[in-house]
Amino acid sequence: MRGRLLVLEGIDGCGKTTQLDHLANWLPISGLMPEGAKLHLTREPGGTAFGSAVRQLLLHPLGDADPEPLAELLLYAADRAQHVAQLIRPALEVGDWVLSDRFSGSTLAYQGYGRELDIDLIEQLEQIATAGLVPDLTFWLELSVEESLARRHARSDDRIEAEGADFLTRVAKGFAVLARQRGWVSLNAHQQAQAVSVALENKLLDYFGSLPERVR
Repeated sequence: MRGRLLVLEGIDGCGKTTQLDHLANWLPISGLMPEGAKLHLTREPGGTAFGSAVRQLLLHPLGDADPEPLAELLLYAADRAQHVAQLIRPALEVGDWVLSDRFSGSTLAYQGYGRELDIDLIEQLEQIATAGLVPDLTFWLELSVEESLARRHARSDDRIEAEGADFLTRVAKGFAVLARQRGWVSLNAHQQAQAVSVALENKLLDYFGSLPERVR
């Protein structure tokens, strides 16, 4: 039986890392995963050795190595193509589950809405990079721009995070549009982390519990 791909999306500071860690501990004992299935934790960019090198170029380039917006977009697509081919699809084919910190939605939000690059082009690259692979369930941890900036106040920004409030506002708008268009599960990330964790658990139990037995 094919495994499941679960994705956490949201602007910086929304708590994805915290919730990824929680689900890493909870999912294997939740009763949702088939016996013998493994859970693979990953992220974009950087889910493979190739992706780690790309992540450095994208988020922490040295000297004057900052990629131009189109080059940035193509690097994200390259990272995703490698990620899907090397890690995600092989895991799903043997029945394992994959939990990813970001996927193709982030590229649309950050490069499409944030950078204001062509949405149609980004969606074409998404189809090429993923070969049509779509997450089984995507969670959007919804957080205001003001709260995002407040939470990150004492943290060093990477190249994308350093773009500022106007850029982040466009990104947040993009996530809201994508959540509606793609049927993502939206969760209020202003809550305490424990409340968000409980909400995630309940949504996962409801979703997979409602699937017909033959597709679980």
